[in-house]
Amino acid sequence: MDIKEIQNLIKFVAKSGASEVKLEMDDIKITIKTGSESDTTIVHQVPATQIPQVAAAPVVVEASAPAAAQQPEAPAATEDSKYITIKSPIIGTFYRKPSPDKPLFVEVGQTIAEGDVLCIIEAMKLFNEIESEVSGKVVKILVDDSSPVEFDQPLFLVDPS
Repeated sequence: MDIKEIQNLIKFVAKSGASEVKLEMDDIKITIKTGSESDTTIVHQVPATQIPQVAAAPVVVEASAPAAAQQPEAPAATEDSKYITIKSPIIGTFYRKPSPDKPLFVEVGQTIAEGDVLCIIEAMKLFNEIESEVSGKVVKILVDDSSPVEFDQPLFLVDPS
């Protein structure tokens, strides 16, 4: 598990409202605790062979992660104010079509209705269909196919008029 995956896990846990999550894999144990009186998240990554060396590293990474996540969102919000932004409800891998041999769910310029499937996001081997909550015309697709996405990351711009 690399630093990016840990950061994504921290963000997901923080947004979900869970107070504690434990993840144990073959060589890594991670515990994420969120306090009710503050927004800080504590992460302990403990490889089975090297307990003292890695324990403090993710805490430093976590402290900078929320600042880094907020920076890119600010320009996106003011850039296209007349369009509705459809954002990712989960962390995972973004796919524009149901399988490699099938057509794309939506393309730029296509008119969509509320409830239409826009994409699939794979999270933990589960494929989640992301449906539109608005009707309109797809103006821009903001994520490349088979790319990782984070919670609340903008995926599509839709012109509601």
